[in-house]
Amino acid sequence: MEGSYEEDVADMIIMIAGLVLFIGIHLVPTSPALRARLVAGLGDKPYRAFFAIIAALGLVLIIAGYHMRPERVQLFAPFPAARTAAPVLVTIAFVLFAAANMKTHIRSTLRHPMLLGLMLWSGVHLLANGDLAGTILFGSFFAYSIIAIISAIRRGSTKLLIPDWKHDLIAVTAGLAISYLTIRLHPLVFGTGLVA
Repeated sequence: MEGSYEEDVADMIIMIAGLVLFIGIHLVPTSPALRARLVAGLGDKPYRAFFAIIAALGLVLIIAGYHMRPERVQLFAPFPAARTAAPVLVTIAFVLFAAANMKTHIRSTLRHPMLLGLMLWSGVHLLANGDLAGTILFGSFFAYSIIAIISAIRRGSTKLLIPDWKHDLIAVTAGLAISYLTIRLHPLVFGTGLVA
């Protein structure tokens, strides 16, 4: 017998708690005043340690909660175009993730490749799945990426750098390699293909 949406959401409380912790702590930098108060109260290194601990705890709860989610509840039909495009967009996302931490032309041009990669990754998963748990998970990350990008642009948080093509080559190679491994291992880790 199928339960109500309320019961299904209650069964995902661990995943939701993880999302609150992980995304919540990552929203702190979008408020410079709040971040400044925390740094002033804790000190810079303790603040960074606190940030890392909360983020790690949130990530563990997200992963554990997602694996413990109830039987699949479909909210909407997956978009065929998103399912077809998922491998390509996820690969681009991983390249952007890698480029975000290097002195790449990609980072210099796009300014916020990490957040753009997160938007691609979460957005394509959101549209390609359509189930309740996936909508909560990927919808949360998609919403966060939009908020964070808007905040970063308003704050002018882009760091100046001198790009080096060598770093672009490394980022592209690393992104392609990680994407390949992720697509290959996805069924073993998550029990489904890249998109369920």
